[in-house]
Amino acid sequence: MEILENTMITDIIKDSLNKSMSYDEYRTLVTALVEQQSTTGNDKSETFVNYTVLNDRRMKRWDKTVKLSDSAIEIIKYFSEKVTWLVLTESWCGDAAHILPVINKVAEQNANIDFRVVLRDDNEHLMNAFLTNGGRAIPKLIMIYNETLEVINTFGPRPTIATEMVDIYKTLHGQLTPEFKEDLQRWYNKDKGQSTIADLLGILA
Repeated sequence: MEILENTMITDIIKDSLNKSMSYDEYRTLVTALVEQQSTTGNDKSETFVNYTVLNDRRMKRWDKTVKLSDSAIEIIKYFSEKVTWLVLTESWCGDAAHILPVINKVAEQNANIDFRVVLRDDNEHLMNAFLTNGGRAIPKLIMIYNETLEVINTFGPRPTIATEMVDIYKTLHGQLTPEFKEDLQRWYNKDKGQSTIADLLGILA
């Protein structure tokens, strides 16, 4: 049963990799969607279109400003396995807008890390194989050995500290309010990607 399940996941990953794009291609796609007043995903409502506009601006800013420390770069460059970081996302996702530029900045430091992007709603089987607490939360990074397509690790949908903030708030209030979501965006801006970098270094260890 386990062998069959692993074979199915490998086939799902292979299919998604064939449909994947580079980070640069993803950024080009998002910018084009902004010009077309559209968005990725199944929901093309004005709300989600507006999220995509906002996130395009966020990613442009983070692409220019994310900084890696010398010690972080040393750890990243030391990693010697050939892997793919396959990331599920959508252009409307606020967490993804803060996180994907950081993932790209880390992956750029080591040619052994191939960063590929797929859209959640176009890859339902992959998303359903990597749920978070039963939910289709994104962004979700799946770390895969290139040679065998074996899944080594995952990351997401948020860095550890942000996840703890969300869990505590949900426990106290039952759901995330617009006010909390604004607080979370301010946290991302203050953190400057450093918590995400720390978590990514952890999966490279």
